[in-house]
Amino acid sequence: MTVTTEATAERDTGRPSLSIGSAARFAAPIGLVVVFVIFFIATPNFLTVANLTDLLVSASILMVLAMGQQLVISVAGIDLSVGSNLPWAAATLGFAYTNGANLAIAMLLALVAGGLVGLLNGLLVAKLGMTDFIVTLGSLSVVSGATLLLTGGNTVAVSSPFLQGLALDGVGPVRWFWLVAIIASLLTAFLLFKTKTGTHLLATGGNLDAARGTGINVARTRMLAYVLSGLACGVAGILLVARTGGADPSLQTDLLLSSIAAVVLGGSSLFGGRASVLGSAVGAVLLTSLINGFTLIGISQNYQPVAVGVVVLGAAFISRFQK
Repeated sequence: MTVTTEATAERDTGRPSLSIGSAARFAAPIGLVVVFVIFFIATPNFLTVANLTDLLVSASILMVLAMGQQLVISVAGIDLSVGSNLPWAAATLGFAYTNGANLAIAMLLALVAGGLVGLLNGLLVAKLGMTDFIVTLGSLSVVSGATLLLTGGNTVAVSSPFLQGLALDGVGPVRWFWLVAIIASLLTAFLLFKTKTGTHLLATGGNLDAARGTGINVARTRMLAYVLSGLACGVAGILLVARTGGADPSLQTDLLLSSIAAVVLGGSSLFGGRASVLGSAVGAVLLTSLINGFTLIGISQNYQPVAVGVVVLGAAFISRFQK
């Protein structure tokens, strides 16, 4: 059984490959340096401690989502439902907490709500053989509607000293949000590269028939990826409530697109079988920096999705050469 890795071309030829695909591994760090230089020149407020702290707090939410998306993309899938699963998990927390549940139970329910959406996606894709794009697009709409019904279409205010501390405090200069994102990244890296389950995930994405032929339960493996992506939405939903002080039921399509772009910019392939957790984390910081810089220099929010869309298209172009 062969698992596709980033170093395949170098091993086959005995020398570094100069193809677009191999250079794409460095797209996220190179892009991050370019963005930092441009915005440092454009505004003196970009490289301040206060702004960088806020930027990394925002990036933490996207980073957690990207870790879940990373696992789904590793098995050659896609999870479009994160755009609605995130506010669904947040709304579940807000609804439970404002109706008398203690915070620990409300947070647990947010994780369960996110995981159940992932489980539904996994069952439909892995067990029934439905197309992942159609399944998760349908989930995006259904879960969005369920969130609006749960909240009445209104933001649910959540006032909790613990959640406020989660968003504002930390250990010394290190914010709790950063630690959550780092832990999520480390757990994802450990799962993918240090466990048999991770080998199965990458093998399933690299060649489904070959993985099945070696005895891997590909249905269970693919389903696990979607469940973990749903749990990542639950964690991100908790972080979002802590950061904003409420559960907003509106679709988070910007985070959906950014979670996919972060993974592919980081060096993973949309065709599956290749993963780079560090690259995905850097990609998340890059995309957050882009939006942060636009805001600081006064570019209208109407143009910001255009920039993210261009990055998504660029990521897809890069992935074309990584197959």
